[in-house]
Amino acid sequence: MRLETVAVIGGGAWGTALAQAAAMAGRQVRLVVRSAEQAEAINREHINARALPGQYLLPGVVATDRLERADLVILAVPAQSTRTLLSGLDPDLLARRPVVLSAKGLETGTLARQSEILLDMAPEAVPYVLSGPSFAADLAAGRPTAVTLAGDDASDTSDLAAALAGPSFRPYAADDRIGVEIAGALKNVYALACGAVDGANLGASARAALIARGYAEMARVVTAMGGSAHTLTGLAGLGDLTLTCTSVQSRNYQFGMALGAGRSTEDIVNAGARLAEGVATAPVVAALAKSLDIDAPLIDAVDAVVAGKADIATIVAGLMSRPLKREV
Repeated sequence: MRLETVAVIGGGAWGTALAQAAAMAGRQVRLVVRSAEQAEAINREHINARALPGQYLLPGVVATDRLERADLVILAVPAQSTRTLLSGLDPDLLARRPVVLSAKGLETGTLARQSEILLDMAPEAVPYVLSGPSFAADLAAGRPTAVTLAGDDASDTSDLAAALAGPSFRPYAADDRIGVEIAGALKNVYALACGAVDGANLGASARAALIARGYAEMARVVTAMGGSAHTLTGLAGLGDLTLTCTSVQSRNYQFGMALGAGRSTEDIVNAGARLAEGVATAPVVAALAKSLDIDAPLIDAVDAVVAGKADIATIVAGLMSRPLKREV
């Protein structure tokens, strides 16, 4: 499988970081951005000032405002924008090509995973899912980063991981596409919860308990969806959950802190808060858990707080008063 040219669609921080990582791996990279003006500025300055100010891009990264045929396509747009993006692309450009999905979230309304959206809009594309503990600034700067890359064909997935691997970027090949996608979506919801716990000054003990019980809840959802609980022991599960639930670099964690401090979702958004995927994902995974008849009190709690139906104090009191049961 030829994997020399890479097109990264999405000129945000994450798309820019993935383009930089692919260039570090020796690939020829086209970063597809919204406008010719933005592309021109990036190519002139070798910096995406809007997304990653101060981070110089390698010569192997060239910005453009249009997608051309490439050996590999990486989608790096928000989860709720994936279908809209794909509706504007010629599906022939993705046909029989590996398409790596890097957004972490389920689609509002349909409850669809990112790979399901891709196959709905471009049936001949070959889906892969990239997820794991990673911040754009770290990846773009060449700081050590390890993630999971999941696909359906073991040999092709390993080849793809090798093509993207560089001196500081290590993708581990896996075959549980469903488990990796669900874990990536759910960890953002639990990050909102952990941020809310800290925003409400409930203590590190409460946050640690929430991460542990969130991990158990995540396993119930993943296995009910047909994924493997074993996936959660790796980078896409425990690794990403730990990072997102403990770092103020996480947008979801930051958003949760504001919620825990008593601010409403509307107020936080109106104040210009950066995108937090978990805000859109929370009601979707709550609906998903309900449809699967899964007991998911933490997901339900985050959904209620995001929707303004309950404050953090009421939620915590309700969780602490649930009937005691054996842990295993």
